[in-house]
Amino acid sequence: MDEGKDHKAKSVFCQALSLSPDFAEAHANLGLLLDRTGSFHKAEYHYRQALALSPRLTQACLNLAALLEKQKRFGESEKLYRRLLSLSPESPAGWSNLGVLLAGMKREEEAEQCYRKALGYDACYRKARFNLAYLLLRQGRFEEGWACLEARDWYAPLERHLACPRWQGEPLVGKSLLIGFEAGHGDMIQFCRYVSLVRQQGAERIAMLCHPGLKALFSSLPNLDEVIAFDEPFSNDSWDYWTPPLSLPFLFRTRLESIPAELPYLKADPERVAHWRNIIGHASDALRIGLAWKGNPDFENDAERSLPSLETLAPLGEVENVFFFSMQKGAGEAEAEDPSQAFSLVNLSPSIRDFADTAAIVTNLDLVITVDTAVAHLTGALGRPCWVLLPDHKTDWRWLTDRDDSPWYPDIMRLFRQEQAGQWQATVTSVQQALQTLVGTKKPPK
Repeated sequence: MDEGKDHKAKSVFCQALSLSPDFAEAHANLGLLLDRTGSFHKAEYHYRQALALSPRLTQACLNLAALLEKQKRFGESEKLYRRLLSLSPESPAGWSNLGVLLAGMKREEEAEQCYRKALGYDACYRKARFNLAYLLLRQGRFEEGWACLEARDWYAPLERHLACPRWQGEPLVGKSLLIGFEAGHGDMIQFCRYVSLVRQQGAERIAMLCHPGLKALFSSLPNLDEVIAFDEPFSNDSWDYWTPPLSLPFLFRTRLESIPAELPYLKADPERVAHWRNIIGHASDALRIGLAWKGNPDFENDAERSLPSLETLAPLGEVENVFFFSMQKGAGEAEAEDPSQAFSLVNLSPSIRDFADTAAIVTNLDLVITVDTAVAHLTGALGRPCWVLLPDHKTDWRWLTDRDDSPWYPDIMRLFRQEQAGQWQATVTSVQQALQTLVGTKKPPK
């Protein structure tokens, strides 16, 4: 199983259970394997068998509680976590996982207490500190939030590859700095704004390592000397320092009132803008609106943030004097090939090569309506109007709490929040009404 040979592992676990049906650890391991491969009902059975045979199997209890949470069986999940903690009250993993569950249920004060208990039992428990970071950042408590976010370690492979030291805030005058890549396209777009602050520190040369689809776009970033796609060969010792991009807010002591939010900080390539203008058109008085309705399905909360389908946005098609354009790439892209008859949509997606093309398209539009994905951050970085539909369950920390605007993209971004988890109808209705108002008041675009 550790080597990823799931089929062989399953066979061996089943063989073990055929020899010893009461082998609790084999049930627990088979449960984990089935959980990982999406066989949740069977996984639950084997987790429960393991716990019935050996109630103190902490990891099996944690795994089952997490599975129940994933299925939104929150009450059962909480009961199981508390049972575990009654048996192992000093379990940092138990307290941290319970905190995640409570935070997802918007019981944030209780969640914070759980994270701090976990850290009280093990100050080095990274997962609890990372989970606490998300809660603090969502509440706008940036000072401690950024510090806790430093507990993440997903950039470790890059760190092992680089020979230069990690920048910890040392003077940069006359020095070179590589900003590495981490997380998704949207994270890179949001935090590339810090390049200008790095230059203000006197850095002589600034390079950025990024996803291949961002390379052409980031070439427009002021103060950036070099852009390297991570699939290209590059030297591991050409810089004095390196830093992950999500560490820059911590290093620059960013607070809500000091977010570097001068827009736009990205620009579309003029030739690409002209190319897409010929396709989109610009003579009509109708509003030109881009749509993106799904994010990367590999993202942990994608089932919540992505719309079930393009059809969910069909009520927007009832608004007159609007042209819609699909900017959807990847999951859901094919839906734009045959939209409902009530939804007039021009499908631009097949011709979009990278984010530089998307930037050129956005520049030619009056508005972008999107779920919480990289398109939202790109539109904001370009200083263009953007409406973002946000899920109720585990709303991403960067959108803060109970706001309909974003201090990261002031004056141009509007947030439409789900009123009830999993229910998009009311949210789309609010967007429809706002769009109708916009059409009624907006002067014809030039």
